[in-house]
Amino acid sequence: MAALAGIGLTWYTWLEQGRRISVTTAVLDAVGRALRLDAAERAHLYRLAGHVPGEPPAQRDVTPESVVRVVDEWLPNPAYVLDRHWRFLYGNRAVHTVFGDVRATESCLDGFLPADGPFHHMRDWEAMAPSLVAEFRADAARYPGDMEFARIVARLSRRSEAFAGLWARQEVKDTALGTKRVEHPSAGYLRFDRTTFRVVDHPDLRITLLLPRPGTDTRDRLGGS
Repeated sequence: MAALAGIGLTWYTWLEQGRRISVTTAVLDAVGRALRLDAAERAHLYRLAGHVPGEPPAQRDVTPESVVRVVDEWLPNPAYVLDRHWRFLYGNRAVHTVFGDVRATESCLDGFLPADGPFHHMRDWEAMAPSLVAEFRADAARYPGDMEFARIVARLSRRSEAFAGLWARQEVKDTALGTKRVEHPSAGYLRFDRTTFRVVDHPDLRITLLLPRPGTDTRDRLGGS
């Protein structure tokens, strides 16, 4: 293996033993290729050598079947999947019942744009907006080399003074829990507890599960969705 990676056997033995040695990321990549390491194993190799793992490539606009099943099994409550840039990839039937016709690749942050985005009708949007922007900044910091975050920020800042002002605050918030309040056209005021988690095998994907708050009977008010 050492010969395949273009390194000496002694050097490789020291690496396995965790000794303090000088190693470049190019060498680590060669070792990873020779050993046919997957993304998690390659990241562990980087950390052993004292390097920060490289950023994984962005998830394509495809939601794995296993993730789709989890989201669909959350019915009758809403659940949906976002990519690393907070673009909508998939949602169960209840999502479209609560939020209307949410288009694929539509961004949660488009609620900042006038009469645009899937969440523009959410109640107390202005109160929730600072937390959303702070959470998005925390996610952007996970991928410092991904310029798509900068393009999203620039687009929203040009079109929304509210977003530009909140982004300028430089606030950061990393949380998986929160609330969503929606003013539904027929069901009225709906309140949900929000839980968000990342898929270990697909770290770019965020699954969000919404659970009605006590006293909010969404099944009756939304026609048994």
